[in-house]
Amino acid sequence: MNKSTLKPASVFEQFARINEIPRPSKREEKMIEYLKNWGESHGFETKVDETGNVLIRKPATKGYENRKTVILQSHMDMVCDKLVDVDFDFDKDAIQTYVDGDWLKAKGTTLGADDGIGCAIELAILEANDIEHGPLECVFTRDEETGLSGAEGMKAGFMTGDYLINLDSEDEGEMFVSCAGGRNTQAKFTFSREEAPAGSFFLRAQLKGLTGGHSGDDINKKRANAIKLLGRFLFQTMNRYEGVRLAQFHSGKLHNAIPRDGMFVIAVPHDTKENVKADWNVFAAQVEDEFHVTDTQMVWTMESTDAEPVIEEKVARNFVWAIQAVDNGIYAICQDPELNGMVETSSNIAAIHSSETEISILSSQRSNVMSNLDNMCATIVATFQLAGAEAHSSDGYPAWKMRAESKLRDTVVETYKELFGKEPIVRGIHAGLECGLFSERYPNIDMISFGPTLRDVHTPDERLYIPTVQMVWDHLLLVLKRI
Repeated sequence: MNKSTLKPASVFEQFARINEIPRPSKREEKMIEYLKNWGESHGFETKVDETGNVLIRKPATKGYENRKTVILQSHMDMVCDKLVDVDFDFDKDAIQTYVDGDWLKAKGTTLGADDGIGCAIELAILEANDIEHGPLECVFTRDEETGLSGAEGMKAGFMTGDYLINLDSEDEGEMFVSCAGGRNTQAKFTFSREEAPAGSFFLRAQLKGLTGGHSGDDINKKRANAIKLLGRFLFQTMNRYEGVRLAQFHSGKLHNAIPRDGMFVIAVPHDTKENVKADWNVFAAQVEDEFHVTDTQMVWTMESTDAEPVIEEKVARNFVWAIQAVDNGIYAICQDPELNGMVETSSNIAAIHSSETEISILSSQRSNVMSNLDNMCATIVATFQLAGAEAHSSDGYPAWKMRAESKLRDTVVETYKELFGKEPIVRGIHAGLECGLFSERYPNIDMISFGPTLRDVHTPDERLYIPTVQMVWDHLLLVLKRI
């Protein structure tokens, strides 16, 4: 399979154009301008709200004028992550894609199919003149990945449709009817630098090659978190040897990604350096065995490095103890039988970076039950406050509750069975979808979310399963014809 044979051709042509446009979260200006010009040049009513969301209206085809309006919605921004040794500027460079069997991938970076493929499907539908549908509103929101601020900033009345199909899901054959709410918790340790004890030997440790993944949808897969692993080793080492001092700690980039790599610099007494190196090798072997199913490409290095001032001893110790203690992973499972054992509440320690005077910590909490989301955030805040850090949680975004009655859901299920001869899975997702915010501002809109299969989103291993794009396209066209 090569790019010229990808089907539907119209969707992949649109996706290729989208991937030429830089669109990091919060810096989507070029994409907004592209969509605005595209809609106007095709003669469609096009508007941009004050937040930067774009809406393009397409009239109904002949004979469908009296149908209710359907909203197709996706987000225009993408998570920007790359392999550590790849030279790439997400503000300037085009994503370089290639075909690997049935998968579309990017060269050393995130692919941007989350949610560029949703945008491409919308543009292909807008451009098509051989499909049947009622009135359409194609909506492209900005800044979904760093807090859903595009949907948050959308005012009531911007969309006017009766049904909404969100194209930001990642498992073909699964129809999502609810999602988790989410909040971020941040913490900060402040300190003064000081000289390491006389005779200290400095070591730089690095861990990379973890699988990582989406901090909501992949949190139940028991994937290793680089921050927790590095923290475990530091906790073990500081308990075992006197005089170990921390100089640097860096890991993670994004609130919604499980950190894949990280490093720290420590000073150790000269006569314990070989013991610490040996412990590192033993710890690496133990962890590789612990995660032998999910993380098979771990790379562990420890080497000598230049001396530098270290973090104040009490602060460094409290920081390491807090990282060892803080909750990470699944906290509770849904009890609602209709949600089939889905993760209800979770937390992900996402990013930690030290400077000359501060250690900053970013974590992400999710839950389908808002009271337990509050409880999870309070647990994280309390852990860091007990360790002497400043800590607080953001306002976040709401969960999307499943509707008891849904004509859209019924139509989506019926058409799927008709096309593919099997029942789709109807479920919730342990991740944030903009539907949660829409449900607050547009309580009468009937909503569902589906899309083609993606794997390892929010990482440089992100890939799109090509055959499912045609399946989603065929299904969506039949839904638009029937609804």
